[in-house]
Amino acid sequence: MSGTEKAALASAAVGVLVTALKFTAYWLTGSLALYSDALESIINVVAAACAFLAVRVAAQPADEDHPYGHHKAEYFSAVIEGALVIVAALLILREAYFGILDPKPLDAPAMGLAINGVATVINAVWAMLLFRRGRRLRSPALLADARHIAADVVTSGGVLVGLGLVLVTETLVLDPLVAGLVALNILWSGWSMVRDSINGLMDQAASPEMVARIRALISTHGEGALEAHDVRTRHAGSATFIDFHLVVPGEMTVFESHAICDRLEEVIEAAIEGAVVVIHVEPGDQAKGRGVPVI
Repeated sequence: MSGTEKAALASAAVGVLVTALKFTAYWLTGSLALYSDALESIINVVAAACAFLAVRVAAQPADEDHPYGHHKAEYFSAVIEGALVIVAALLILREAYFGILDPKPLDAPAMGLAINGVATVINAVWAMLLFRRGRRLRSPALLADARHIAADVVTSGGVLVGLGLVLVTETLVLDPLVAGLVALNILWSGWSMVRDSINGLMDQAASPEMVARIRALISTHGEGALEAHDVRTRHAGSATFIDFHLVVPGEMTVFESHAICDRLEEVIEAAIEGAVVVIHVEPGDQAKGRGVPVI
């Protein structure tokens, strides 16, 4: 089992624990705000399970039907997670609306706040660990899960503050109002996940910083070539596909130009984790004069 799969499975286990704590807090208090927080945690568990399945598919090697690999499977997981988050937000908004119309007193609010606080601390620690792991493994599924958990931490913090105000002011309508605010925050989080995943499915280019780094590597290690042009990149899960045209002197042999390509592929793939490099060699008269000059 890969490190990404282990992280996704651990996330599901943490989600089950946090959900149990939050539903216990809701059961003790009857608070709509705590209900909204607990409902989001259920989505965390489902999303973590989706992420686990996605990273298992993404880890499969390229085959005849998928010659570029299965990397994009992780984006589908993130889209599903975002859609589930949006559904949860709409359900919470519905409950909040009826709660505002008919606010109810809370039972054992102090105990509920304490239990929810413990769950929030667990979530905060796990979100930090998952962000670190997701960035290191360059996993869209793990990063989407980490963002969702981080949003859940913010949500839980707002819920704790809101219920604290209910205790102090005895203004019961604050409970469904807080639930409504939580739902709006969750709605935005879900939309962000879907948007980012769609960018990945649409072959979004690498960041300007990464492209500049690639061009610098070509310039520094392309000795023997004249220039490189039409440098293109696209992300697909943990992989970054890079292709460009390399212009060499017309009299250069195939063996010599192939050696330059091998050298460039080696240094780029060593510098950029998950890089897949494809180079098209062209004779000198194909130089555009505005490509990457080779030192």
